[in-house]
Amino acid sequence: MNGTPEAPPTARQWLGLLAVSLGVALIVVDITIVNVILAPVIEDLKIDSVEAQWIQESYAISFAALLLLTGRLCDVLGARKVFLVGLVVFGLTSLLAAAAPDGGTLILARFLQGLGAAAILPTSLALVNATFTGRARGQAFAIWGSTIGAAAAVGPLLGGRLADFSWRWAFGINIPLVALIIVGALCHLDASPRVNARIDAVGSALSVVGLGLLAFALIEGRTYGWVETVEPLELGDFSWSANPSPVFVAQVVAAVALLLFWRRQAALGKAGNEPLMDVRLFSIHSFRSGNFVTLLVGVGEFGIIAVLPLWLQFALGYSAFEAGLALVALAAGSFFASGAGFSMAASVPALQQVRIGLVLEAGGLVMLGLIASTDSTWWLIAASLFVYGVGVGFATAQITNVVLADVPVGSAGQGSGIQSAARELGSALGIAVLTTLFFSTLASDLRNRLGGAGLSGEQADRLSDVVTRSAGSVIPSLSDDPRTADAAEAAREAMAHGLELASYTCAALLMLALAATLFVTAKKPAAPPAEPALPGQEVSAG
Repeated sequence: MNGTPEAPPTARQWLGLLAVSLGVALIVVDITIVNVILAPVIEDLKIDSVEAQWIQESYAISFAALLLLTGRLCDVLGARKVFLVGLVVFGLTSLLAAAAPDGGTLILARFLQGLGAAAILPTSLALVNATFTGRARGQAFAIWGSTIGAAAAVGPLLGGRLADFSWRWAFGINIPLVALIIVGALCHLDASPRVNARIDAVGSALSVVGLGLLAFALIEGRTYGWVETVEPLELGDFSWSANPSPVFVAQVVAAVALLLFWRRQAALGKAGNEPLMDVRLFSIHSFRSGNFVTLLVGVGEFGIIAVLPLWLQFALGYSAFEAGLALVALAAGSFFASGAGFSMAASVPALQQVRIGLVLEAGGLVMLGLIASTDSTWWLIAASLFVYGVGVGFATAQITNVVLADVPVGSAGQGSGIQSAARELGSALGIAVLTTLFFSTLASDLRNRLGGAGLSGEQADRLSDVVTRSAGSVIPSLSDDPRTADAAEAAREAMAHGLELASYTCAALLMLALAATLFVTAKKPAAPPAEPALPGQEVSAG
């Protein structure tokens, strides 16, 4: 059978991939789009800064918390079914967000949107992995991965344009798109295989608590303080202002919950029961080492996206739409990688494409760091982001192919959930590290510049604190006042310096991920086993 030519994928399979990729694009866009529409949301709903922060972050926290559980549900219920349920939840909660009369309703809608997104991402991986084989699988993951990079870049552009009409359209546009994707999935995706198993309720609770609190800690550490409380946590009438900080407590509880989760899953696996996450998957070398690379890639890859729009808007003076337009170069690079990866799938192994992508990403970021200033030209920014985007398209797509290559069919959902969790936690860690570095550099550099310009230490501290707390948004108003125009220029220079350091740091992290790929080895081709490699899994259609 090994000499039989591989049948090319059908048009129906490619259309099914299109539906899956569009589903992923929706959830990625909704991560980035809120950053752009937040100002009109605040103005329209009359919300305070605390509610604004939770509108941004409730989605990411609930998204990360449920990835392991939804990954296992893929195996038990069938990936297509969970994918469709996730789309329905995402569509309904988008409608709730678009119609939200107040901040509390919008926060609830965003939290529930995260639940839908958590059902879509791992199922999309499992569906691609099950639908395509051989060279076609590499091509499919090239398209899937490029979608993520492109969507992350297009989100701010789309948000900037829709905000010109109403911020509500940023959520309302999801509804017809969800309906279209559901029709595409029903028509072009086969019912997925299911594993006859139960869901570990205790393990599910531990994973949700552990991952949710870990995501909260990584996202909110800079705001509330990693150990000591620097800003009170307020939820309705509840306020936490004591020490240690809520982030420190969340880290401790998350560590305990995840340790108990791991021990429980290992014990269930040894006893031949049905764990939520079979830790024996980590005995697969490509899966274990590939997930470590995924984590590192997430840290180095998406952190820069969190600070780049701030530099574009407040140091260079771009509008929200112009900043989004600059990021289109990243999307173009990602799409270019999709086409190149499609043709390279037969001759260049997935792991080699990951390495090419990481080198290009790091190179693009070094270019960005070199040109970062208060008068950087648009075409140099676009060139840097294009190279970076090409790297994202290669690395993001093909690391998934590497991670899932040797995972048994009956564990595809678990494997996808674990890989998705590694990606999201890496992204959260990257954002935490990069925003902390960026704002710390902004504050200290601006303080030094103002002190060197003759301001007193108290004045320098006050202005530095105002600029940092506003994330740079106060710079235009400082520039308009002749008395503070010089301080505004110093703030722009400090922001450019912060972006420079952030770019070099991300490049270094991606080089670390490149070094980690040297420890990833692909399994040599072998005849497929008659049954999945992991015991206790009866596979049926569903």
